[in-house]
Amino acid sequence: MDIIHSFDWKVFQLFENYLWNPVLNVIMTVITTLGDGGIIWIACAICLLITKKYRKVGAMVAVALIFSLIFTDGVFKPIFHRVRPFNFDGWPSEFIFPELVSKPSSLSFPSGHTSSSFAAAIPMLLGCKKQIGIPAIVLAFLIAVSRIYVHVHYPTDVVFGVVFGAVYGLAAYFIVTKLVPIIAEKIKAKKAAKAE
Repeated sequence: MDIIHSFDWKVFQLFENYLWNPVLNVIMTVITTLGDGGIIWIACAICLLITKKYRKVGAMVAVALIFSLIFTDGVFKPIFHRVRPFNFDGWPSEFIFPELVSKPSSLSFPSGHTSSSFAAAIPMLLGCKKQIGIPAIVLAFLIAVSRIYVHVHYPTDVVFGVVFGAVYGLAAYFIVTKLVPIIAEKIKAKKAAKAE
């Protein structure tokens, strides 16, 4: 077993030996379901977009989620083509699947739940008040951890999901706050020049 899978195995064992319990089983199942299809983050984007104060943040979240869909699901998963942990044959002993959620049929690396969660939460942290941004980051973190807890993702899937998601979020923040205003100003200047 290589170094990466060895690390993943040790983290899985840590969860199984010290974290798995009936109460957390229920909590983590609910939390991981919140990330399904990025629905909760799409809802956040819509709520932010319809408010005048946070419309730009809503646009950032929407752009970041699009990046996550395109790159995580459309590019990286097919490139790395990593099977889910419960389909990997190289574990040192039998892999335990807790049966808390159904087994996803999609590829594993990186974690889409984690990627979309951090892609959405980073702009909310940067563009909203702490009362909104901090809970968003906490929820993103819990969704990420839940993917390991329910054993549908390797820990390394989740780590890279955080990294990729943060990059998407920061890129969206830059595009909406820096790039779009520059483009809008150039278009406005061209229109003014034509009107003269």
